[in-house]
Amino acid sequence: MKNVETDVLLVGGGIMSATLGTLLQQLDPTLTITMVEQLSDVALESSDALNNAGTGHAGYCELNYTPQATDGAIAIKRALEINAAFEVSLQFWSHLVETGALPSPTQFINKTPHLSFVTGNENIDFLKRRHALLTQHHLFADMQYSGDTGQLKAWMPLMMADRNPTEKLAATYVAHGSDIDFGALTRHMVAKLKTTANFKLLNNTCVKKLKKIGDSWHVALHNKLTKHSKTINAKFVFLGAGGGALPLLQKANIPESVGYGGFPVSGQWLICNNPDVIKQHQVKVYGKAAVGAPPMSVPHLDTRTIDGKLALLFGPFAGFTTKFLKQGSRLDLAKSVKPNNLKAMLGVGKHNMDLTKYLVGEVFQTHEQRMNALREFLPHAKSADWQLANAGQRVQIIKKCDEKMGKLEFGTEIVAAQDGSLAALLGASPGASVSVQAMIDVLERCFSNQLKTSVWQQKMKQLVPSYGESLIDDAALLKHVRKRTLNTLKLN
Repeated sequence: MKNVETDVLLVGGGIMSATLGTLLQQLDPTLTITMVEQLSDVALESSDALNNAGTGHAGYCELNYTPQATDGAIAIKRALEINAAFEVSLQFWSHLVETGALPSPTQFINKTPHLSFVTGNENIDFLKRRHALLTQHHLFADMQYSGDTGQLKAWMPLMMADRNPTEKLAATYVAHGSDIDFGALTRHMVAKLKTTANFKLLNNTCVKKLKKIGDSWHVALHNKLTKHSKTINAKFVFLGAGGGALPLLQKANIPESVGYGGFPVSGQWLICNNPDVIKQHQVKVYGKAAVGAPPMSVPHLDTRTIDGKLALLFGPFAGFTTKFLKQGSRLDLAKSVKPNNLKAMLGVGKHNMDLTKYLVGEVFQTHEQRMNALREFLPHAKSADWQLANAGQRVQIIKKCDEKMGKLEFGTEIVAAQDGSLAALLGASPGASVSVQAMIDVLERCFSNQLKTSVWQQKMKQLVPSYGESLIDDAALLKHVRKRTLNTLKLN
């Protein structure tokens, strides 16, 4: 049987693959694109609404993006980079809305103010200095700070109700923050791709083998329903399968993958089931993470719009698991250990025992212990109003490190073959929020020749008007693009 041919093979039906597929289809509609998803539909793992924070991560409220050194200095570089990257996403989504490739923005993104909330004099001093530093930059010029009880009540009335008047509190506030249903966004993008002649979606299909032969990748596929197998030849392969990307990258066996490992972290939410409580909180409020906690477990009390309905979530509560995907296998971690990453894995295990103990401790928390964490945000929260639900899996990056044999990283990273024929996205936060910038990075590494042409350059400027320029350095450019995106996406 003759092998099936495709220009682009996207492995995984999440926000990353949907974004890359949409970018490529917009840039060159003649490209044949095949998406492979092992589940029955797209966006059922990390991109599903309940499996991620749903926050338009822009550095407004996430205190872990502005770490404080032992000498008290606050670093804002990462917050600036993430904010600029999120603005790139907003530009691309705005273009898709304006051209009809996406529906009304309220079907996937909604204005939800972003707040950072702290208690105690030491944390208040940190927040005040953080605000002063950030607001000196044009990206964060709109951020407000207050320790005034009346102002805090206006910003977050549910959290301020019946609080002890002597409690030391402060918050920062950004009005144009957003809540995003990344599952809905992914499904809308894939639905649009399916209307084009050169796109094909293969659900219930998993990748068994990847091998580079000549100028293309020969990828063995297996349909879990029909039990049929076939091989597809792809000029370019993108591994955007969330926690499943690392095992697939290891199967590809490119030199650039040597030494990479993964550290899986699970999550859970407390979800409010009382409509009277839900309607009183219309913001996203982030606090400070516990000492030793991974960044994905920064506590936050969020209003969410999921499948068109308002919801109120608190968490996430992190935990340890050996699965790489929510619907994965408990053998995932063991199978990922290879001779080329064993040293790095052992090094991370040795130097992160406190993190492991923390995660295991999170797993064995009682409902009341989780409720007590919530009561730091809502002092009078009633246990009967909240129930526990599982969130998604995240696989943090493990890399080789000369000093400690291996190091654990909490960002996202693209690993690409030298010839540009294959790329994989590893890691987690800020993840989906910066999916457009991440996939532009893939284009720049794997489609560099095409991107140099005037045709692709012109189209990229249409898709993302700030492409090739710096929103961090250019205040006038930011003002121009932000005015458009906030208006188009109804965030102003």
